Amino acid sequence: MSQFRRAKQRQWESEVSPWMLGTGEIRRPLAGRSQSGRARPFIIEAQGERHLLFSHDSVQSSMRLDDPYALACEYTRRMMAFLLFVPEPREIVMIGLGGGSLAKFCYRHLPDARFIAVEIDADVIALRDEFHIPFDDERFRVVHGDGARYLAQRSEPIDVLLVDAFDAEGIAPSLASGGFYRHAAAKLSADGIFVMNFSGEPSRYDAHLKLIHDAFGIGTVMASVMSGQNDILFAFKTPPRVQRSVLDQRAVALGAQHGLDFLSYLRWLRIADEEGIIAA
Repeated sequence: MSQFRRAKQRQWESEVSPWMLGTGEIRRPLAGRSQSGRARPFIIEAQGERHLLFSHDSVQSSMRLDDPYALACEYTRRMMAFLLFVPEPREIVMIGLGGGSLAKFCYRHLPDARFIAVEIDADVIALRDEFHIPFDDERFRVVHGDGARYLAQRSEPIDVLLVDAFDAEGIAPSLASGGFYRHAAAKLSADGIFVMNFSGEPSRYDAHLKLIHDAFGIGTVMASVMSGQNDILFAFKTPPRVQRSVLDQRAVALGAQHGLDFLSYLRWLRIADEEGIIAA
């Protein structure tokens, strides 16, 4: 058994305590800090959901206990809007595993896609059983490593590159390098798409946005998720220029197939798309 498949054997300290979303059961690993010196992630269960946190004022991931494969957070549902532009991805890579919400959803709903999640924090990976993240198999794999290094070393093209990588303060500062975003653009397939969740400390945004613009040019759309404190950026290897009627039809079909409101996501993107990038 891998060292990252032992979540049920971990020793926890548990207490019931108030937190920002009410009162819940807090479970922490008995060891206080990882070898890297970072605070270890911990779990809070409240109102039928299990949450992954690094601090009490920032939820990293949420899972419904009655439906672990559902996308509990609105921003994750909207990140799935990549299917409007790449409806049949074969290769999906995600930087940042967290509680595995997107990983699990893609694994269940996109059976023809291969999914690789790259996570730098071994303590996060060690909680994969707690969040019902699938075992590794021929089309699903969790890699323990640095996302920037993984992209730099990868040779195969990526159809969809998802980035949802945070520390206790917000967007992981290790991603704020020109090399990471240049590799992201270079490793996408011809019609590939890069999707990144922005959240946390806004002062960290600017460095990333400048580097993304340098790597992708004007082919980006950024839209705010009104129900939370997230902004989702979509960057295209090549602007899709899909006809509006085709996108409308695709949104209806995807909604019926996956149980998400793709028509709403399409309207959301069109409002944000001031440059007219996403439709011919």
